Amino acid sequence: MSAEVIYGNVLAEELRSEMKQEVQELSKQNVYPKLVVVIIGEDPASMSYVKGKQKASAKVGMDSDLIELPESTSQDELLALIEKLNGDDTVHGILVQLPVPDHIDDQAVIEAIDPKKDVDGFHPSNVGKMLTGQDTFYPCTPYGILVMLKRANIELEGAHVVIVGRSNLVGKPVGQLLLNENATVTHCHSRTKDLRSHTKKADILIVAAGKADLLSGEDVKEGAVVIDVGVNRVDGKLTGDVEFDSAKEVASYITPVPKGVGPMTITMLLHNTIKAAKQIHNVQ
Repeated sequence: MSAEVIYGNVLAEELRSEMKQEVQELSKQNVYPKLVVVIIGEDPASMSYVKGKQKASAKVGMDSDLIELPESTSQDELLALIEKLNGDDTVHGILVQLPVPDHIDDQAVIEAIDPKKDVDGFHPSNVGKMLTGQDTFYPCTPYGILVMLKRANIELEGAHVVIVGRSNLVGKPVGQLLLNENATVTHCHSRTKDLRSHTKKADILIVAAGKADLLSGEDVKEGAVVIDVGVNRVDGKLTGDVEFDSAKEVASYITPVPKGVGPMTITMLLHNTIKAAKQIHNVQ
């Protein structure tokens, strides 16, 4: 058998056309969702990601501003800017592109953003709400994965989910979101002994370790769903954490890299910004 490929880019397009209509409806109520992205320094990967966010915002008819700051920007200057954006009623989503330069404490930056405008879903109060099963802004990549699984009609309740990777950006929150959906979740990481003994038991295997071709078809249970979050550059080509060709012969569903989880991340960022605008202006 060969797995059905879940193309995140196709689903992202569908969702964005729904969002475009929603933005048009909101404009009739004088609500104009606006995202402000702040980037410090000139990291090429961050710059390309930020440009993607701007392009996606424009496509759904949403306002977005990009504030580019030099590498030398101090933490105090950045926090002052965030405070100004917190107080600006026309701004609904604030995103500071990580990583920030070493002289700036990223946790201080995350905590400075008003939780009502934290469309990245990283503020401790929003993380706490997610942890306790409350409605909030969920981190974009984990939320994108959840939406992909649901749109593919994959049964989550009672499923054994194995996650490889425990970052605060993907591994931990995606585990919590799936736990909230009544899945049974196992977290694996770089210190896990006999990784294959865990991955072979997964009904849904989510790999977010940032290591090219870490797993292959031999590590996957027959008929499992494989979600590859890895983005690695090998010989100039993008590749995931899972060896796609061998895994797709074993899995029932699989996401590719590129065109898999990536496009969903930006899509959920737009979703969160629209949601923030609706909440701030108290409209449906």
